[in-house]
Amino acid sequence: MQRTTHWWQEAVVYQVYPRSFADSNGDGIGDIKGIQSRVPHLAELGVDALWLSPHYVSPMLDAGYDVADYRDVDPIFGNLSDFQELINTLHSSGIKLLVDIVPNHTSWEHAWFKEALAHPPVNDPTVAPLTRYSEGPWARYHLLRGRKNGTIEPNEWPSVFGGLTWHEVPDAAGQPSGWWYLHIFDKSQPDLDWTNPEVRSEFLGHLKFWFDMGVDGFRIDVAHGLAKAEGYPDFTTPKPGDPTNHVAYWDQDPVHEIWREWREVAEQYDPPRVFVAEAWVGPAERNALYLRDDELHTGFNFPYLTAAWNGKALRRIIDDSLEGNHLVGAPTTWVLENHDVWRAATRYAPLATGEEAASLDGNLDISKSADWSVPRDLVIGVKRARAGIMTMLGLPGTAYIYQGQELGLEEVFDIPDAMRQDPAFANTGGENLGRDGCRVPLPWDNTSNTFGFNSGSESWLPQPSRWAEQTAAAQNDVASSTLNLVRSALKLRRSLAALGGITSDAVDLVWDETPSDIVSFVRPARLDGQAIRIVMNMGKTAYELPAGELLLSSDSDAVVAGSLAPHSAAWLKA
Repeated sequence: MQRTTHWWQEAVVYQVYPRSFADSNGDGIGDIKGIQSRVPHLAELGVDALWLSPHYVSPMLDAGYDVADYRDVDPIFGNLSDFQELINTLHSSGIKLLVDIVPNHTSWEHAWFKEALAHPPVNDPTVAPLTRYSEGPWARYHLLRGRKNGTIEPNEWPSVFGGLTWHEVPDAAGQPSGWWYLHIFDKSQPDLDWTNPEVRSEFLGHLKFWFDMGVDGFRIDVAHGLAKAEGYPDFTTPKPGDPTNHVAYWDQDPVHEIWREWREVAEQYDPPRVFVAEAWVGPAERNALYLRDDELHTGFNFPYLTAAWNGKALRRIIDDSLEGNHLVGAPTTWVLENHDVWRAATRYAPLATGEEAASLDGNLDISKSADWSVPRDLVIGVKRARAGIMTMLGLPGTAYIYQGQELGLEEVFDIPDAMRQDPAFANTGGENLGRDGCRVPLPWDNTSNTFGFNSGSESWLPQPSRWAEQTAAAQNDVASSTLNLVRSALKLRRSLAALGGITSDAVDLVWDETPSDIVSFVRPARLDGQAIRIVMNMGKTAYELPAGELLLSSDSDAVVAGSLAPHSAAWLKA
């Protein structure tokens, strides 16, 4: 029986949000040289790859997801020379590099959109609503005639960041033109028209540019959103738990043609480059279509990310995820945190009333799905986060760790309104707190007022004073710290053959018969090794463990007299 043959089938990938990882020049914003200085931390942690959130030239109206130049580094992060040095340092440490790419839209500062604005449309009352304006540079974007003689939006598609998805373009005299461009996100992020061959060719060039530099792959932002339904039909509210099907600008079938073209480019390299999709698509069988062997390699598992602390629900999600990906022979990915959702320690924490927090039901907009003002029991939240990451690292496939997750950091809510930068906060008048709370700069040590984020006293978002005890340096020599728990789990994962990813002739996972609030499964022996049992107690009472040598537990008091305490996890020989 062979272990998986491709690194990405069982990798542990560490996400870096560049603004908040490490700041080398003291301007309060993280940068490429700062990341390079902390590569030893990643190597000691034991990750296989780094995923870097956008580093491109951008006005930063949406933290770099509004790209003005896809082939350069934004000056706040450094330059192309710095980027090449980072690649070299990572590779010399045995760490791959994945970078973000944002193909659904550009920034309104992109040369293409500036060129389009320089060719304003004429307000012609004889033009019918929803007519496309595709003359000259506007052919690269979606520009439509509005309804009611151009005076209102072409349709009522809702924007992810609040309001509708349309913004009117002025005519040559600066007056309303009756023509509106599409922006599924902020108005500063006009959507590209992927039926245009020039758009498709341009992005193939972007891929080659970074692949030629040595980048090992791309995480594709909004991979389900590039194709829009023909005719721009009215919005239909999706079914509960099915956030993307039957919506005119999500998960449209023509998007798969694009990914087949991209896969052909990736296969031209030796070794082939890799793609991971951000595709909020359900059900699992639909999501698996993105992972066919001539499309994308892997895709994020959002049902797992957004699940509540509930054993029965989590087991169902694991089963559905594995079954859906098995249809196309793709590995499953597992993730508990990223730059878009509350940190697990807060998300999993029960309310102070004793009630459990609800799941997000696949909803990206976490600040509308959970009441941040209700006090939570973070002591239990941290325990659960530790158990959660241990269980995730025991599942078959690829695991993602978000920066600071290895420190057990919690969500930060007490950010002054004036410092918040997520457009969702401004666009909803503060109703949606946005995602700044999971993007606060990391605490490395107590050598500066910014906990070692830089040598100065300023950071782009304020860090809570309580993080002094959660810095990487403070946790480094504490055997029971979250940092050392994650290090231990990754070391064991690498050394135990049973914890590898998928193979064509292996059973990934065998469930134990347990109460519904216990998640317990065995990873069968591989390569003549040892079978491993993973157990997580999501209930309220202790659970008697099966016989087997204890390899690792989520807390020093997690296993007592052979029983696993609530909010805990353990790895045992099976």
